[in-house]
Amino acid sequence: MPELPEVETLKLGLRKYLVGHKIQDIDIRVPKIFQGDQNRVIGSKVTDIKRVGKGLIIELNNGFDLAIHLKLTGQLIYQGTETTRIKVSDKAGGALPSKHTHIIFTLDPSAGSGQAAKLFYNDLRKFGWIRVIRESEVKDLPFFKEMGPEPYKHPDLNQKTLTLSEFQLIVGKSGLPIKILLMDQKKIGGIGNIYANEALFRAKISPQKKANNLSDGEIKQLYKEIFEVIRESVNLGGSSDVNFVNALGQEGEYQRHFLVYSRAKEKCKRCKGTIKKMQLGGRGTYFCPNCQH
Repeated sequence: MPELPEVETLKLGLRKYLVGHKIQDIDIRVPKIFQGDQNRVIGSKVTDIKRVGKGLIIELNNGFDLAIHLKLTGQLIYQGTETTRIKVSDKAGGALPSKHTHIIFTLDPSAGSGQAAKLFYNDLRKFGWIRVIRESEVKDLPFFKEMGPEPYKHPDLNQKTLTLSEFQLIVGKSGLPIKILLMDQKKIGGIGNIYANEALFRAKISPQKKANNLSDGEIKQLYKEIFEVIRESVNLGGSSDVNFVNALGQEGEYQRHFLVYSRAKEKCKRCKGTIKKMQLGGRGTYFCPNCQH
C-alpha cells in the first residue's frame, strides 16, 4: 500500500502536471471505484492537489473535490504531450490504458498542443476509490477526519504535524506492540508497514516490544527516526517494491535503500547478523534480533 512518502510524491507530481487542466470527460470502466456524480466534475478546472495521510484530494474550481484513497494497488498517471518521451514503468501495466485502467479523465490539451491530456487511474486489486464531494465537506470524511497527526513537516489541509509530546503520550498510553501502534492511522497518520519496519530498526527497538515499555530515550530516538525515514523516502520519490509509480508512471528509488524491509535471511548491514521475518498483527515484519531489543 502506498504510504505517506509515496502519496506525497504522487501529490507533488500531480500538482506540477495536473493543476490548471480542465476535466473534459470521465470514462468510468469500474463503477464501484468512482463514487458520486461525474457531471459535478466534468467542465471544472483543477486548482490544487492536497494530501492527508495516505489520501489525496484533487481540488476543483466549482466547489467540489475528488477525494481519493489508493488502498493497496491504486495508481494515478498523467500523460500529456510534455511527457511523451517519459517511459512508463512496467509496474503501471505497460502502455496506457492497460487492463488495470479503470477510470480515465480526459483533460484539455497541454499548453501549445491540440492533443488532449489524460489522467489514468489503475488498480490491480480494485480496492481504491475516487469520491466526488463538496469542498466544504471533505474534511468531514471519516478517512480524513479521523487521521492522526503526521510525522512530516509540510502537511496539507492544516493537518497537524506530530509533535514529540504527542508522540510520547500516544506511546506511553498503549500496551500494543510498538509496530502495530505506529501503523494505527487514527493515532499517527501515514505510516505503513515499510516505514514502521525501517524506523524501528534504525531506532534499535524490537517491533514486538510493548509501546508503554519503551524508555524516554527510546521514544525520542524512534520519533527522530520516523521523521528521518519519511523525509529520506520523499526525497527519493518513495518506494516501488510492489507497484507504486509516481504521477508520470516512474518508479521510486527508496526500495534500494531498505535496511530490513523485504530483506529476510539477508545479512544485517549494522551487525552482520541475519534479518528475520515474522507475522505481527497480520503483517510481514522484518527485524534484526541482534540489534533490536
